[in-house]
Amino acid sequence: MKFKYKIFVLFIFISVLQYSQNIDFPRISPHASVSQTIGFTSMTIDYHRPGVKGRVIWGSLVPYGEIWRGGANKNTTFEISGDVKINGEDLPAGKYGFHLLPGEDEWIIIFNKVNNAWGSFFYDESKNALRVKVKPVSTAFCEWLQYGFDDLKQNSCVAYLRWEKLKIPFKIEIDFHENVLNHFRNELVSIPGFSWQGYYQAANYCLQNEINYDEAMVWIDKSIEINPTLPNLYVKSELLRLKGKNEEADRLIKNGIEIADEEQLNTYGYALLAKNELDSAIEIFKLNAERNPKSWNVYDSLGDAMAKKGDLKEAKRYFKIAYEKAPENQKDRIQKIINSLH
Repeated sequence: MKFKYKIFVLFIFISVLQYSQNIDFPRISPHASVSQTIGFTSMTIDYHRPGVKGRVIWGSLVPYGEIWRGGANKNTTFEISGDVKINGEDLPAGKYGFHLLPGEDEWIIIFNKVNNAWGSFFYDESKNALRVKVKPVSTAFCEWLQYGFDDLKQNSCVAYLRWEKLKIPFKIEIDFHENVLNHFRNELVSIPGFSWQGYYQAANYCLQNEINYDEAMVWIDKSIEINPTLPNLYVKSELLRLKGKNEEADRLIKNGIEIADEEQLNTYGYALLAKNELDSAIEIFKLNAERNPKSWNVYDSLGDAMAKKGDLKEAKRYFKIAYEKAPENQKDRIQKIINSLH
């Protein structure tokens, strides 16, 4: 029995050792991550931060001509939610192991398909997704290795590694409009795809940015099918005008005006103002005032249109009507406009 008991205890002891884990301690090179979004593309660099600690870094601790993990401990990783260009070279969406090949005058940054390795010890060149040459630049001293994003623009940013007195920058770019359109496409197969507004907004984006007209027409037709409104009929009319179909466009606008509510007429009037079609805008604002005589806002809009046309007498008259009907939180603004009209 004693022998069997000892065997049983030994079995339990081995099992505990097999399934137990060591407790965690703080890393000497602490973990960090930094993220940035450009358009609808998110990007994250995940890494560990070694310190200089009085050591010679470049050409010594980090040798020239040898693959380096770009940090400490396990893989530094670079993750992007959409396709990008790195210094002009294509990199598909994904999560990559990030490595560097340092040189005295030129570096190579490497995006590798293996992202879960320990540092660069298991680096396999055949798994590279992209290698790009970059130029290091001098910078102020930085004790702890740091990644970041700089020079933010609508369609690009500059990512960088900074440590000791060097900065390693590389540019990340997206096709901004295609990025936005892909986001719309994904959105329109979810909840926004059940409403007229989602398709209208996507089509209007195309119209305003002069892109993707064919798909915009498909989207606006779906919007009108769900619920015809002046906003979506207006967008379709403008798309038709681009094809020279002015008579059909005019019919759509006429139908849209007939069914429009106060807010839609007001928005359409301002769209005409933006195109400098002053008389047409004034006609729409007057129609809105006839339909909604108790509204202060329709007279405020008429005042704007008359002032833009240069008819200050009529502008002041309409602003005074707006003032009398306006809520208290609008009166000061309207009075200042009236006082400015001479």
